Amino acid sequence: MKRYLLFLIAGLTIIGVSAQPQQTQQSQQKQQKQDQQQPQQQVQPQQQQSQQTKKPVDPYRMTPGMMEIWDPEIQIIKPGATNNEPPSDAIVLFDGTDVNKEWEDTRGNPSKWIVKDGALISVKGSGFIQTKRKFSNIQLHIEWKTPSEVTGESQGRGNSGVFLQERYELQILDSYNNRTYRHGQAGSIYKQFPPLVNASKGPGEWQTYDIIYTAPTFSKDSLLYFTPPRITVLHNGVLIQNNVSLAGPTDYTKIPQAFIKAHGPGSLQLQDHGNPVAFRNIWIREL
Repeated sequence: MKRYLLFLIAGLTIIGVSAQPQQTQQSQQKQQKQDQQQPQQQVQPQQQQSQQTKKPVDPYRMTPGMMEIWDPEIQIIKPGATNNEPPSDAIVLFDGTDVNKEWEDTRGNPSKWIVKDGALISVKGSGFIQTKRKFSNIQLHIEWKTPSEVTGESQGRGNSGVFLQERYELQILDSYNNRTYRHGQAGSIYKQFPPLVNASKGPGEWQTYDIIYTAPTFSKDSLLYFTPPRITVLHNGVLIQNNVSLAGPTDYTKIPQAFIKAHGPGSLQLQDHGNPVAFRNIWIREL
């Protein structure tokens, strides 16, 4: 009986050993079939590197869209056909017809200046004229002409002026071959800033001023500017005053700083200085 059991155990061991290679071979064949059925997916080196270096998204990272402001949309206006013509949002102060529509004398009475051939002409002794409306920050276009017949010299030749807020004068003068003190010629902020260059045309020729004016603000002490008035001027298309800060009101003999006084919006004034200076095409934009 013992011999029989030993023989049986030895036989089973031999059978198991002989079957193991067969099972391994079958398993390998099965894996080869699966590999043939499924396409091989090889990770390219570049993809593998990208996967390895990919970083998580930074929630605090700025993107271009974060710096874009869309609303409110910018107002659309229609510009003039030329730079001398008013845009759609401008107030036309003189169009060559009725002066008293927008202007009056400094006492509130109708102006004594005359309109001739579409031009507004200063009358000697009639005094300043001023707009009925009052303004602060503005863009102003104004065309002017000194007399064709030259009389006088220095300050006595084609003299007038544009007064902003009734206080700050941009000088008008026939400065074509006409010497005078440098901060009193055409384009000067009177007695404060001479023009950067003399861009004057000859007597009897139409000239232009394009003016950007920023009104002053005042500190609690009404005798001091918090921010001074500033002005930029183009004379016949040439920059002659570049955002200059005024020291105070302009005057013939007074120190500007000594006459600073708090004020609000003011009229635009044109000066009667005894010469028949002509004006046309006056328009303004409130800024």
